[in-house]
Amino acid sequence: MVPPPPPPLPLLSGHLIPQSYLKFILLFLLLFFSDTILSQFVIDDLPGFPGKLPFRLETGYVGVGEGEEVQLFYYFIEPEGSPQYDPLILWLTGGPSCSGLSGLLYEIGPLTFDYANAGGSIPALVLNSYSWTKV
Repeated sequence: MVPPPPPPLPLLSGHLIPQSYLKFILLFLLLFFSDTILSQFVIDDLPGFPGKLPFRLETGYVGVGEGEEVQLFYYFIEPEGSPQYDPLILWLTGGPSCSGLSGLLYEIGPLTFDYANAGGSIPALVLNSYSWTKV
């Protein structure tokens, strides 16, 4: 007989989260803040965006596995409100033959393309007023 799954844990917001998700988040945070970070860069500006970025953008790689032979690329974008109090959102995207950059620019990332004013040339990057960084 298989034992029933453990009950979900309550969060401060009143929502429930299964223990397996909590374990995954804790594992991710452990990997993120451990010495396995091989490289990290703070990005101040991007081609197509006028001036400096108005948010903190960090990119890098996290090594996983016994010999850290697998390297996972990440974007870390600080919230625009209060980073010390705002929730951490882990958004997994990409996959075989699909870049994670598409989700960052076409979905709910802090930047998007301005096609309306492109005039047939390469569109500029503009701030997305519906970004997850505003949560």
